[in-house]
Amino acid sequence: MTTPLFPLVQDGSADEAVRFGERSLSYAELAAAAGGIAHRLPPGGRVAIWATPSLETAVGAVAALLAGVPAVPLNPRTGARELAHILADSAPAAVLAAPGDVLPEALAALPRVDVPTDAGERVPLPPEPSPETPAFIVYTSGTTGPPKGVVLPRRAVAVTLDALAEAWGWTGDDVLVHALPLFHVHGLVLGVLGPLRRGGAVRHLGRFSVAGVARELSDGATMLFGVPTMYHRIAEALGDADQGLAQALRSARLLVSGSAALPLHDHERITAATGRRVVERYGMTETLMNTSVRPEHDPLPGSVGVPLRGVGLRLVDEDGTEITARDGETVGEIQVKGAHLFTEYLNRPDATAAAFDGDWFRTGDMATLSPGGHVRIVGRKATDLIKSGGYKIGAGEIENALLDHPGVREAAVTGEPDPDLGERIVAWVVPADARRPPAADELADHVAAQLAPHKRPRTVRYLDVLPRNDMGKIMKRALPHG
Repeated sequence: MTTPLFPLVQDGSADEAVRFGERSLSYAELAAAAGGIAHRLPPGGRVAIWATPSLETAVGAVAALLAGVPAVPLNPRTGARELAHILADSAPAAVLAAPGDVLPEALAALPRVDVPTDAGERVPLPPEPSPETPAFIVYTSGTTGPPKGVVLPRRAVAVTLDALAEAWGWTGDDVLVHALPLFHVHGLVLGVLGPLRRGGAVRHLGRFSVAGVARELSDGATMLFGVPTMYHRIAEALGDADQGLAQALRSARLLVSGSAALPLHDHERITAATGRRVVERYGMTETLMNTSVRPEHDPLPGSVGVPLRGVGLRLVDEDGTEITARDGETVGEIQVKGAHLFTEYLNRPDATAAAFDGDWFRTGDMATLSPGGHVRIVGRKATDLIKSGGYKIGAGEIENALLDHPGVREAAVTGEPDPDLGERIVAWVVPADARRPPAADELADHVAAQLAPHKRPRTVRYLDVLPRNDMGKIMKRALPHG
């Protein structure tokens, strides 16, 4: 017999499961609401979920999982062209939405299933599907072409959540607070399904606010999930001597940041004010979670930790040769294998085949390995690996060095063609004070002193703001060309 993804949903516990603002459901109420919808979903098809940050999205996702029907979370801010591509590619048989949601014209032809959040009469839940049954089809950001549908099986969801539980000591006693979007794996799989698998509770803020984080952590929440933009705002508030926030963060058992690297100076400001450090982990849509810092380990600056249980991880050179050096300096592409991986890119056997080297998935992320096996991400192979003067340089470490300068608020680093060096390092800087930006030479010297002379930026460009996506990641392809 297959083990249920959510044992407490099956058992119908009276404990609180999910809360969005003032609305909440116990496990028994969630089972009744989601179970009722599960029996209405078309067997053998797929369903789209209009994934607003709401209780209805959580109920709809659980309903699809109970029914064994693959769910396609839709970003409500997706443009018409991208939405049309996703719908044509995934061909959902229906769309789940909150009763009051106004849906775009592209969804008008689909049967609509309004998601109730009142418990209603509990019905018997469907039998547990096979672990290989697709759970979600999550679309990539489409930076190098039309978004690809990543097919995530139930097996990958369970394996990742159980490995994180082992790494973080995550139990049913934990209460998670976050404000992450629910159309990405970070917010939906980790942030909603994670607590439900453990038998704990999730409190979603709906919209991120420092005050909301402080309120929930002061009211019994034990874990916080966020992205660097959120932690930067927390660090700024702590810098204003917000003692209530500092005390709330001290009361948390675990602070986790993901989706992009958290700058070292924000790490340091939060630790200095609270005595707590933020744990980073590394994953992607196709792999769910690969590594994490272990809370009990001494911090290693810039590290995303060690591989999770069951995750095989290696670095390879450009010719595919495995890099055996664990010196913290040799850069290679991360490849991973294990039961946490996706099944395929929907309708794209060519892309699926190209993404694998045998059993190993090519992540496209560049990193180094420390002697202790700690992974340090230095950037994406396509946008963050700079080959300058015969050196392979990761943009991430230069960005961290720039952010350590008091005159820099935000920073991004890219490479541009150079007739002498091959590529020159370009820094894009948002000054802390727009009226007095730090000089380019000063920033170059600052980086050279912290890292090495060959890693200093040759060009500095100043911006009012860096382009970011919904998860706070800098979109380097959107930077203006010099």
